[in-house]
Amino acid sequence: MESTKLLQAIIETAIDGIITIDGRGKIESLNPSALKIFGYEEGEITGKNISVLMPEPDKSRHDGYLLTYQNTGEKKIIGKGREVKGLRKDGSVFPFRLAVSEVQLHDRVIYAGFIHDLSKEKEAEEFLKKYTAELEELVENRTRSLKKMLCKLEEAKEEANVSLQKEKELNRMKSRFVSMASHEFRTPLSSMQLSIVLIEKYLQISDHGQILKHLHKIKNAIAGLNSILNDFLSLEKLDTGIVKPQAVLFDVVTFSEELTEEMQLITKEDQIIIYQHTGSEYEINLDHNLLRNCLMNLISNAIKYSGEQTLIEFSTEINEDRYIFTVTDNGIGIPEEDHSALFQPFFRAHNIGNIPGTGLGLNIVLRYVNLMGGQIHFESKPGSGAAFILSFPKNR
Repeated sequence: MESTKLLQAIIETAIDGIITIDGRGKIESLNPSALKIFGYEEGEITGKNISVLMPEPDKSRHDGYLLTYQNTGEKKIIGKGREVKGLRKDGSVFPFRLAVSEVQLHDRVIYAGFIHDLSKEKEAEEFLKKYTAELEELVENRTRSLKKMLCKLEEAKEEANVSLQKEKELNRMKSRFVSMASHEFRTPLSSMQLSIVLIEKYLQISDHGQILKHLHKIKNAIAGLNSILNDFLSLEKLDTGIVKPQAVLFDVVTFSEELTEEMQLITKEDQIIIYQHTGSEYEINLDHNLLRNCLMNLISNAIKYSGEQTLIEFSTEINEDRYIFTVTDNGIGIPEEDHSALFQPFFRAHNIGNIPGTGLGLNIVLRYVNLMGGQIHFESKPGSGAAFILSFPKNR
């Protein structure tokens, strides 16, 4: 009697639900926890088939499972524990762990099911999964943000490096400019000042020959200063985008012969400029002024860096698809180590000695040629002169 009361007290106070059914699957008893789990009042489902507590498809299959076990002894749940779905009175479905035991009671067999509600565990598990997914997404988003930030930092670093290099190059160019300007302006100004003093002296003795000589020196010095200022003006116009090429049709031979004649006037003693044209065509379609400036600069350099009694060759060619202009001299040439920097502004080769110049001419030529859609290259060895070739497409 005492053991029966103890067993009943254990069943009544058990946290997990306990349900017993008979051999036909009808519910015989539910403990308070089972009633609470399924949402029923005591006596509401006693005598009903246990399938009333099951959702589909288990609801329709349960009696078949029980009959198969009774006929074949094949166990699906009995003696085992597994996770299944339950159907509450309010129609909600929930997970629980079910363990079924077969009980021999006097002359019949009953089945006791032990039910552990997994709703809270599943909710916690789902919450954990959701939280983990959200956390992973947050980490992924943060990682993407960090990667973007790193990319931006790398870009900013690269931009800063580029800016630093540009600033260094600008500082180098400023230093070159100051050095060049102090030399190129001071020398002709000093020459003019000395010539004026000497002219005053020769005026007193009426030495017209010496006066003309020094007037010629002043004239040349002024021309040199004017050339320097023109270089600065051309560079400023290029930097501000003012220079726009205006292509026109003109006769290249007439143009080149006039240019050769003009440049011959400023050659050194016994320097000769020879011009020749190759091709049966004579008309070209380029910016007349820009091309003139380019060729004047190249021929002036040929005159400047070649000695007296030398030959300067100037040629033009029109072939099937290009206009080609070549200026070749027999001067001091360009050291190989200076080739890569030759077109940089304010750069001057190391072998020029005291030959005056700004270091801007070739940079201006390069930029004019680029504006006209052309190309420039040169060939030179120290002491063997230099050849500069301008090439422009005929049909741009």
